[in-house]
Amino acid sequence: MPRPIPTGRRAWIATWAGVCAAGLAATCALNTSSKPDPQPEEPVSARCAELIASVEKQLAKDEGDGKRDGVVAFSHMWSADEDDCHDALSDHFGGDW
Repeated sequence: MPRPIPTGRRAWIATWAGVCAAGLAATCALNTSSKPDPQPEEPVSARCAELIASVEKQLAKDEGDGKRDGVVAFSHMWSADEDDCHDALSDHFGGDW
């Protein structure tokens, strides 16, 4: 006569614990294997580096004067031959703008 399938509370708890442990192990394995390779930092143009230095200088001056309120605004007209520094500014200051 075949042995009946255990239906006790301990058996169900042990089964669910095993399933959860396997799921966590699989999730950890997928998370560690799917990390993107770090992108090398692209060099910025000299004009963008000057603009970043100017912004940093202004922020340091405002912070020293006690004017730091968390709002930074830029106003600049770009000509067709100038390179756009939006990406360089965003990467440097870490903002989503």
